[in-house]
Amino acid sequence: MTRPADDPILPDVLQPGLALVFCGTAAGRRSAAEGAYYAHPGNLFWRALAEVGLTPRRCAPEEFPTLPALGIGFTDLAKFHSGNDSELPRDAFDVPALRAKIERFAPRWLAFTSKHGAKAALGRAITGYGEQPERIGTTQVFVLPSPSGQARGHWSIGPWQELAGRVRGD
Repeated sequence: MTRPADDPILPDVLQPGLALVFCGTAAGRRSAAEGAYYAHPGNLFWRALAEVGLTPRRCAPEEFPTLPALGIGFTDLAKFHSGNDSELPRDAFDVPALRAKIERFAPRWLAFTSKHGAKAALGRAITGYGEQPERIGTTQVFVLPSPSGQARGHWSIGPWQELAGRVRGD
């Protein structure tokens, strides 16, 4: 699905002073339909946030606009397309726009919720999860295993725990 350039599928949730911004590739079909990040019931995102202590409880997807109060924001590489990564047009990812937003709002951490998204944004193969050597402006970059149900074979909570520790300063 494609939308006009002034009508993103999901709004960015960005502001100065955030500790962490999660960056996905594109809204999946369920997220686009519900207007909420990581909305598919098989997605482990919200469960993982609570399990690693980034949120005090398991939040519902529609609560995403309230997470800046916890220091957490959201964006995507493809703001105007939805669906599985394999269904997106080649030019769906707007890396310059992502970089500009991160430089402008300067969260402490930017966490990609897949190697695919990180590869597109960083312009290189991603060999492992965790902190990456690149920074975007002053923002440190982290790569997580995708919480999507379709990527369950690659799922591990370990990198999510590591990120939570870094965000908390453990």
